[in-house]
Amino acid sequence: MGFFDIFSKNKKETLDKGLQKTKEGVFGKLRRAIAGRRTIDDEFLDELEEIFITSDIGAETTIKIIERIQARAARDKYVDMDELNKLLCEEITDLLAENDSDEAGYGLPSGRKPYVIMVVGVNGVGKTTTIGKLAAHFKAAGKKVVLGAADTFRAAAIEQLDEWGRRAGVPVVKQQLGSDAAAVAYDTLSSAVANDADVVIIDTAGRLHNKKGLMDELSKIKRTMEKVVPGAPDEVLLVLDGSTGQNAFEQARQFSAATQVTHLAVTKLDGTARGGVVIGISDQFRIPVKYIGLGEGIDDLQLFDKQAFVQSLFGDRK
Repeated sequence: MGFFDIFSKNKKETLDKGLQKTKEGVFGKLRRAIAGRRTIDDEFLDELEEIFITSDIGAETTIKIIERIQARAARDKYVDMDELNKLLCEEITDLLAENDSDEAGYGLPSGRKPYVIMVVGVNGVGKTTTIGKLAAHFKAAGKKVVLGAADTFRAAAIEQLDEWGRRAGVPVVKQQLGSDAAAVAYDTLSSAVANDADVVIIDTAGRLHNKKGLMDELSKIKRTMEKVVPGAPDEVLLVLDGSTGQNAFEQARQFSAATQVTHLAVTKLDGTARGGVVIGISDQFRIPVKYIGLGEGIDDLQLFDKQAFVQSLFGDRK
């Protein structure tokens, strides 16, 4: 079994189900916008722009998409719903393929052990749940995993991570509430090295992202980890709540400016019609969206596949 093959189980079914609210919202608006039309004209493009912006794709990305549709319309005058779906799939997929959000490096690099992931994000975005799901996937793939409870400011965070550790069958390194987060990270990596672990995932505090103290703390944690595993962390994963729409964009801006975020995870897409936020974030930030959360179950965390995502939203519908 390939390292991430386990993510592929029932992938399309889970993706389609998880994006149902977004699809219903977008397609309902598209049907009304195209009703009775035979051409892509300026009025239709204005409606399309409004549909995308209200789906939280974002203004900048929306403009790029509209420009592409406009260029295609100069060649293809007639459009029906099926043709529009196909056109949108092609143009949005091509747009996302042009940025730097490749799906490279999703496995564990050979010779890099333990592979260290530091997870950041504000409270309530599903950060600890994402860590638990990742731990379960890694464990199911035959990897030895250690979790570190470095969010020492909330007792609930430590307890929640401890519970996920029990569910996933992986050890959790923790200290008392209010302990030094960097010390927890140090102990976690030391334990991982001593026990020949493959993967270490460090939870961190989720206080407001515009607080300088939090960013200083993240920097301290990184410096401390490097003392145990040179070059750690290998990955800084920022978790964003997709249901918050434009606020997710702002969090991505703030965190990426303050710390070296390498990958994004966008959660809670199943409970919102704002799934378009993934397209906007993937286009606007030179940080790849690596995971998307489509439900509460362990199998509802997926690797982000740009083509499959766009096809699920805009593909043919019978």
